[in-house]
Amino acid sequence: MQLSRKAWNNVLIFSMLLMIFFFNGLHKKLNSVPEQPSIQTVLPTQSFILALSFPEQKIERIGTAWRSTLLIEGSTSSEWSANQENIVKLINDWQSAELSVSDASPAKLAQPITVATLWLAGEQLPWLYQLYSAPQGYYLLDKSTQRVFLVDVNKAQQLFVNFEFLPSESK
Repeated sequence: MQLSRKAWNNVLIFSMLLMIFFFNGLHKKLNSVPEQPSIQTVLPTQSFILALSFPEQKIERIGTAWRSTLLIEGSTSSEWSANQENIVKLINDWQSAELSVSDASPAKLAQPITVATLWLAGEQLPWLYQLYSAPQGYYLLDKSTQRVFLVDVNKAQQLFVNFEFLPSESK
């Protein structure tokens, strides 16, 4: 096969272009983003809770212990929050919570039932979590990442211990 020098240059140019397109496509295929798992942790990994606040009470870390302050007088949570073991269990429940991610749109959620605000070590702004009523339990909206989690009644009672869950809300 006799090709001129100009023809060989064209062959080399087109073969290099084909290789570039091939490797570019292969690169995108190999480095594709994996699908989000259906169960995710609520808080970032290795997070450390400094304070946790509900509408009726605030829990703060003081050294190695916890201090609970009632924000609403006459709240029913005073007996619960007097026990340090209850507070430590609540903090551990928040740090280890793994929930299934829902495909519900945050914009379509109605009025939240209750709110939890968490201050994490190393974060300038608090993390806000809102609890909404859902047909199969509850939705938990992470305001910072706009993730919506599906929460069953038992897990909702663990995370929001001061909230009164009515049978009519858990349809």
